[in-house]
Amino acid sequence: MATRATAQRHFSFLQIAITLQTLTIFLQAVSAGLLLTSSYGETLHSAGARVMYGASMLYLLAAVLAWKPGGGSPRPVWHASGFLVLASVQVVLGIAHVPSVHLPLGVLVFGLSVLALARR
Repeated sequence: MATRATAQRHFSFLQIAITLQTLTIFLQAVSAGLLLTSSYGETLHSAGARVMYGASMLYLLAAVLAWKPGGGSPRPVWHASGFLVLASVQVVLGIAHVPSVHLPLGVLVFGLSVLALARR
């Protein structure tokens, strides 16, 4: 019974982590719009990128914690690792000012994150 309660707690942490990641990615889209229209948009987008990256790392941590103790499927760990790789690519493309790839990839990442959230 304790194992089930532990798995549910980790599942909740995993759900919170993917929700937080999805929300931060959405806020990055909002701050990208502000980047184009206001003087403080760049600051918000830059700060948001750090938060979004942290949320992606939190998602990976939650996936590992949900998988390792209960011996469940490693699939969430692979998904979370993929998101962290995509977040890393996004950061590099953003710093390099390559909007022709950065923007479509951001849309893709948001869509994948919503899909991962819906699966939970």
